[in-house]
Amino acid sequence: MNQRKVEKGVELILEGLLGKQWTADQNYVDTPKRVARFYAEMFKPRDYTQTCFLEEHNQMIVLLHHIDYTFCPHHLLPVTFDISCAYLPQGAVLGLSKLVRLIQTHFEEPILQETITDSLADELMKIQPAPLGSAVLVYGEHMCMQMRGARTSASVATSAMRGVFLDLPAPREEFMALARRT
Repeated sequence: MNQRKVEKGVELILEGLLGKQWTADQNYVDTPKRVARFYAEMFKPRDYTQTCFLEEHNQMIVLLHHIDYTFCPHHLLPVTFDISCAYLPQGAVLGLSKLVRLIQTHFEEPILQETITDSLADELMKIQPAPLGSAVLVYGEHMCMQMRGARTSASVATSAMRGVFLDLPAPREEFMALARRT
């Protein structure tokens, strides 16, 4: 990320909104720098190493309601995601913290809810040895829907199922029951 270009962009936005007099208002002193630092922090690359452990556990492993934030790539407005994901292991389990770290790798830039949902389901299927299936349920609170356009407080749900979660009703229903928000 080029922080200097982000600063210049924020300066142009402020000038577009307020005119050149924005530079004389103490409330905006260093705003372009603060915004650029925020973006650098928000979208910093996150390390992820898939650490698996040989294990005969053969029941569903579920991460429930991890909250993370990004921006909508269409309007650059905030989005809050509530992410639940699961996989059915087959001879190995992923380190538990790695489920969160896998999710976090998707927030290096603004991302569509549909994209992160499908990508997480696909990446969970890459655990070695391959799991029997993966499932992802994402609830999104989109400020682009709340502040403009439709002006609704509704959330958006997306899901992606792979393997047994797609093919068999029982594991899908079990995951969905666990992942429903209360």
